[in-house]
Amino acid sequence: MTERQHAPFGSRLRRLREAAGLTQEDLAARAGLSAKGISDLERGARRRPHPHTVRALADALELSEDERASLLAAVPKRGEAGDDVHMLAASSAPVLPMPPTPLVGRERDMEEVTGFLRRREVRLLTLTGTGGVGKTRLALEAARDVGEFFPDGVAFVVLAPFSNVEFVVPSVVRSFGLRETAGQSSREALRTHLRAKRLLLTLDNFEHLLEAAPEVSWLIETCPNLTVLVTSRAPLRVGGEQEYPVPPLELPVSTRDPGVEEVLGSPSGRLFVERARAASPGFSLSRQNAPAVASICWRLAGLPLALELAAAKVRFLSPSSLLARLDRVLSTGWARDVPERQRTVHATLDWSHDLLSEPEKALFRRLSVFAGGFTLEAAEAVGAAGDVVAEDALESLGRLVEQSLVTAEPDGGGMRYGKLEPVRQYAREKLEESGEAGETLRRHAAFFLNLAELAYPELRGPRQAEWLERLERENGNLRSAMGWALSAGEVETAARMGWALYLFWRLRGHHDEGRRWMEVLLERDLPKALRPRVVMVAAFMTYTQGDYKACEGYSAEALELARGARDTLCAGYAWCMLGMGAMHRGDYEAATSCFEEALPLFRCSGEEVQVPVMHALLGTALLIQGDHDRAVPMFEEGLAMARRRGDRIGVCSALYHLAQVALVREDHGLAASILAEGVAISEQMRDQANVSYFLEGLAVVASVQGKAERSTRLFGAAVGLLEAVGAPVYNYYKPDPSLYKQTISATRSRLGVADFEVAQAEGRAMTFEQAVAYALEDDEASTT
Repeated sequence: MTERQHAPFGSRLRRLREAAGLTQEDLAARAGLSAKGISDLERGARRRPHPHTVRALADALELSEDERASLLAAVPKRGEAGDDVHMLAASSAPVLPMPPTPLVGRERDMEEVTGFLRRREVRLLTLTGTGGVGKTRLALEAARDVGEFFPDGVAFVVLAPFSNVEFVVPSVVRSFGLRETAGQSSREALRTHLRAKRLLLTLDNFEHLLEAAPEVSWLIETCPNLTVLVTSRAPLRVGGEQEYPVPPLELPVSTRDPGVEEVLGSPSGRLFVERARAASPGFSLSRQNAPAVASICWRLAGLPLALELAAAKVRFLSPSSLLARLDRVLSTGWARDVPERQRTVHATLDWSHDLLSEPEKALFRRLSVFAGGFTLEAAEAVGAAGDVVAEDALESLGRLVEQSLVTAEPDGGGMRYGKLEPVRQYAREKLEESGEAGETLRRHAAFFLNLAELAYPELRGPRQAEWLERLERENGNLRSAMGWALSAGEVETAARMGWALYLFWRLRGHHDEGRRWMEVLLERDLPKALRPRVVMVAAFMTYTQGDYKACEGYSAEALELARGARDTLCAGYAWCMLGMGAMHRGDYEAATSCFEEALPLFRCSGEEVQVPVMHALLGTALLIQGDHDRAVPMFEEGLAMARRRGDRIGVCSALYHLAQVALVREDHGLAASILAEGVAISEQMRDQANVSYFLEGLAVVASVQGKAERSTRLFGAAVGLLEAVGAPVYNYYKPDPSLYKQTISATRSRLGVADFEVAQAEGRAMTFEQAVAYALEDDEASTT
């Protein structure tokens, strides 16, 4: 036996604590944990602590490096108890954003940066410089230019929305379509995915996460073909880093009577003129205004952000008037302990800020709490207080857009607003200085908690697709609100938000994130009424990840807690999940018993939306046991109830199982019709997991119809989509495995191994949209 098997984590922790002369309470206080948490770990009630928990314990115990490594090694790895779930990767890297405007004046920088990126010995290139100097824009252009040099792709990950160092690696993992499941940690998954790839990974806005620099160093060391391009206001200061300071744009040769060509010949002058024309189509550079434009470029030190903000003002100021106002602003001092160029950016932003009325200034700084943009409704709810009333928020917001301090873009019939990151950071500083930060963040969290709770019933109604898209757009704000709630000790807000969002997390593939939030929350002191629901959400997330053992543990705990809290709804879900766990084990009698316990609890708690699902689950248990005659009425009743409610999830569940019955009965025409409807409904929700299951059924139909190539492509597309999701999700879907195996074997024999593999690869390469279109195309057009 290994040393770890001789000394499990709990025993090792207890010995180290006792050797340090500490009680459980002493260690808990030092590590920032609860005494119960320490007790649970030592007793083995909790066998697999989070890495950050182990680090906190090691710090509290003042362990040596060897002792730390030994303690960490004692943590059981996911999957050691028989789990066979692993990390599934998407087929492509995150797509490079497409900038809305061309890059101006960076020819020399582009040549030097792309030259570094083409050198195999340069593994980490960091573009440094002050905010607004154009690091991100240069990185995007350079990454796109060297794309062919990296056969496995160019990835771009924006880190600006993240404030927690521990979320850096998971956010990169997420961007690649990987999912943390029972088999691997985020680190291990990323290393496995990138180890053999010749790929360029771009990490944007790293300056606020410099403590995560060792993660980048580790990634480069363990992935020999990987190159990392970073944008940051400061270098990472790790081994092998090649720093490239991004300079301001070159200035006009002179401000003393320069000609038009002389100003346009400088990158800063050309940028100013192009952005001024975009803001005011009637603007033109002339012999008369060229000196003022050249002076503006010099005053703003050639910083792109400053130039763009200033150029936007030509819609109501001439260059000479602009220069005069700029002179007054620039004459006021800025902090002397920051770089000169940074003072200039702040001066430009101060200038724009000083043009605002007091209510506009208040709204400007309060809008800095949004991550990933916001709606007018959100701006009114979060920004309206004191000097800003809701009725005036629209007018103030319009002024901020006009001043280029807020962006506005069409978004599904409405408008979505946002801030350039340097502007948002400047506004956040103003918010901190005002003393309003705490209350503004509280209003932000309250708004998005309300949004999540409004979405909860809608996610099982006729507007499911609309609400799923809305939550996806706001996911940056939802994350920010959850993070603030946890950091501020607002556990009720975090718990309610988790309960409201669990279905969104499941359907949109955020289950690893949801599980992480809930497990962090479970380490806090939760009120008795909230803990069962937090545990229940953890159960949901672990089930969708395929971590069935953890799911059953959480479900049993949730049931006990729900009974104590008299939470009938939570108890119903706990029975439901226990039944699904029993189904996974093949104990269908126990599963049926659990489902029968759950059904009346959902009815009496008013969660009628879950009743069709319970009928589907009861029918599934019968279907698996071959009792089709009793299963079909269950599915049909569930389908009718779900249709009446407009519940697409319930409809899809019933359709899928009715199709399985039709396949077993060899009624392939009926099966094809049902499965096609399921694909169409799943497309409306952009539910990739559901689509993949329906594609499998259609693949069986195609094979029976003699369309071997189409069948193989459909199977390939199903596998590809499910891999992109990263977890089985609808684990209670239980098709006849022999039917699928026989179909695949038959198509392989008919096509031959080579053609079979080609068709399968073609299917796996399909996007969600391509797979849906292929599945629904007219049979006459199908490849046979």
